[in-house]
Amino acid sequence: MRQKFIFVTGGVVSSLGKGLAAASIGALLESSGLTVTLKKLDPYINVDPGTMNPFQHGEVYVTDDGVETDLDLGHYERFTHTKTSKDSNFTTGQVYDTVISKERKGEYLGGTVQVIPHITDEIKRRILHVDEGVDVAIVEIGGTVGDIESLPFLEAIRQLRNDLGKENSLFIHLTLVPFIKTADEMKTKPTQHSVKELREIGIQPDILLCRTEKALSQDLKNKIALFCNVEKDAVITAQDVETIYEVPILFHKEGLDEKITSLLNIWAKKPDLTQWHEVVEIIKNPEREVEIALVGKYVRLKDSYKSLNEALVHGGIANHCMVHVRYVDSEEIEKNLSTHFDNVDGILIPGGFGDRGIEGKITAIRHARENRIPFFGLCLGMQLSVVEISRNLARMNNAHSTEFNSKTEYPVIYLVTKWVDRDKKLQKRDANSQMGATMRLGAYPCKLKSGSLAYKAYNKTLIYERHRHRYEFNMSYRARLEKCGMVITGISPDKKFAEIIELKNHPWFLACQFHPEFKSKPFEPHPLFTAFIKATIKYQIEKGRCRKK
Repeated sequence: MRQKFIFVTGGVVSSLGKGLAAASIGALLESSGLTVTLKKLDPYINVDPGTMNPFQHGEVYVTDDGVETDLDLGHYERFTHTKTSKDSNFTTGQVYDTVISKERKGEYLGGTVQVIPHITDEIKRRILHVDEGVDVAIVEIGGTVGDIESLPFLEAIRQLRNDLGKENSLFIHLTLVPFIKTADEMKTKPTQHSVKELREIGIQPDILLCRTEKALSQDLKNKIALFCNVEKDAVITAQDVETIYEVPILFHKEGLDEKITSLLNIWAKKPDLTQWHEVVEIIKNPEREVEIALVGKYVRLKDSYKSLNEALVHGGIANHCMVHVRYVDSEEIEKNLSTHFDNVDGILIPGGFGDRGIEGKITAIRHARENRIPFFGLCLGMQLSVVEISRNLARMNNAHSTEFNSKTEYPVIYLVTKWVDRDKKLQKRDANSQMGATMRLGAYPCKLKSGSLAYKAYNKTLIYERHRHRYEFNMSYRARLEKCGMVITGISPDKKFAEIIELKNHPWFLACQFHPEFKSKPFEPHPLFTAFIKATIKYQIEKGRCRKK
């Protein structure tokens, strides 16, 4: 069977959920016995999102092969079995960079380089680069129809429809049908205008996903179908749901999977959504609830911690528990510890960059350690745990990371200037290296200490986890810190890098240099998040707070 392509576009407004829609389509097709892969095309000029402000872009998702990508790739991996890579996400910046490089090398033989065909041809080449054996490639086009930035991508997929044929390509457009409360009426005009914009550039959508607060009546579906020139059963309600893991179930009820396989002329079995129903049931009817304080500096935008939030949900699913997250701004802790941690069942410090709010995070770590509250530190969270232990247990009062104090008397966290990367290549960097992609990125091995919290969670001695950081634990301080009760329970096979630390005489205190949240799925909750939530439940019971649902 020739590979099929589904192109997902969005209209009216941004943040309608194209990534979730694409991931849910992938989940449906996988449940029907098909193999899928997913790609995200981003129209911004940045080469990658690695140096973009989380307040603007949300989290940076990291793949096994060490590429900094869009957060939607996290949805793809959580909802499907696809393994994203450097080929799964590309930007306008990358496309233009490639085309300009070819022009400088004379590959266009002195011809005039233009958006059409040179830019669009490069976009098409990247889209069509799909592994053998994949039945369907789902390609999400970032941005909103009508934006000037998206035009080359839309022109490229318009051309691909002609190249591939109707039975091998499908246009799905996600749009908005707003409910106007004062009129007590749902309005289809925004959808009509969005489809009109698409048709003006030569794309006729085959299926419309209509994002709504309420279910669309058949009359409204008929109206949308008439004015947007699509079949009546191709107008799908994409209604707001209580949990994102309900979306594949909703799409199936609307007949989306059947419509897709019909239009693409694919044989597929009836989807088996048993696992999705089980996950949704646990989320909606948990046996108990816990509250976690997430201490960060990007708490005003929840998408800054998208994978982390979902990994906490997954840890709750494994324990039949609802996890509530209390977002705590680390700068507020610097002003006053106050009641930020009253009645919380666990404290978590995520990754991050820059010195804003650092002392607040260190204060939070000390609070968790001294009050024996379950604590989980990720990346920067581990580095600051080392700083806190160094200052307050090892009596190195001025200990710090050289990222924040280059002249610290005790550089317990420092910049490693040379290391061998995951491809066995020697990498070099210093404080003046460019910001983008100069970190330890991607999956690296880690050996676990038998009997440790980490070993009990994973139940294995060798693991592979994804990294995204520049600074490391200074191993010359290992002996001094271990005398104070800190234990390195995860270490690189060459013993050069500390990957996990724990504290003796604490019920559950674990911090890791990597980002475990990137590998967590609803059906396969990450072992560390499962163990962390289990520890918070135990702590809650001991405190007599047993918050049962």
